[in-house]
Amino acid sequence: MIQLYFLRYLELIKPKIIFGNLISLIGAFFLASKGDVNFSLLLSSMIGTSLIIASACIMNNIIDRDIDKRMQRTKNRILVKNIFSIKMVFYVSLLLFIIGMCIFYFFVNILSMLLILMAFFIYVVVYSIYMKRNSIYSTFIGSVSGSIPPVVGYCSVVNNFDICAFILFLMFIFWQIPHSYAIAICYFNDYKKENIPVLPISRGILVAKYYIILYILCFIVLSLMLTIMGYTGYKYFLCLLLLGLAWLYLGIKGLYITNDFIWARELFYFSIILIFITSIMISIDFIP
Repeated sequence: MIQLYFLRYLELIKPKIIFGNLISLIGAFFLASKGDVNFSLLLSSMIGTSLIIASACIMNNIIDRDIDKRMQRTKNRILVKNIFSIKMVFYVSLLLFIIGMCIFYFFVNILSMLLILMAFFIYVVVYSIYMKRNSIYSTFIGSVSGSIPPVVGYCSVVNNFDICAFILFLMFIFWQIPHSYAIAICYFNDYKKENIPVLPISRGILVAKYYIILYILCFIVLSLMLTIMGYTGYKYFLCLLLLGLAWLYLGIKGLYITNDFIWARELFYFSIILIFITSIMISIDFIP
């Protein structure tokens, strides 16, 4: 019984999202550490971030349950099936949030705590409650929130929001927007049915494809800026240039392909591989 409850709560906190954010956090942490890694600080940053993201994901499940029950992709989520009471999961989310904030306050630093608090507020209040249902710019707002964990990892070490932190922030925004548009195209019918005003629904898939290409170009430029500004080495530069061009090729390919679902799925999976390799490269090819 306890194991079943654990598995269901695990589904609520969206472990894949937590894992993905931790990979980028760790990469940025190692970049900032420049070979002198404080593993105790890293562990505190990882645990604190995981708890805050878990809390935000539970809140998102609570807010989106009316939409989730009508969408094919989400109709079997825990809160849609009323397996747990809303009040109970809300208190669990609140507890996770408080513990996460305390970890940042006592074991990391105030700057990182404020950054992760900002990410929580943007995702839960600005994105989930309002923007997702009402604005074509919801993807950008959600991407702002999603770009903060690697910045948290970096600032956990340096305790300063410098040029490198700013580049990481923008870089992950411009990675996340094409990634999110690909998801919206994959589940186009669900999003259209619920009239969720993401770009592929509001302006059409073709327009979204042009924006995807534009954002991929922005990502390539920003990712290379880490080397140009002297934070990463040329192995990173070459790797990101090749990966970025491959991603750009996939984006341009979408203009000439008829099966949008297959193309969007390829773009989505490649974006995951890309950001995973990016996180590895910034952690190993830094400038001391």
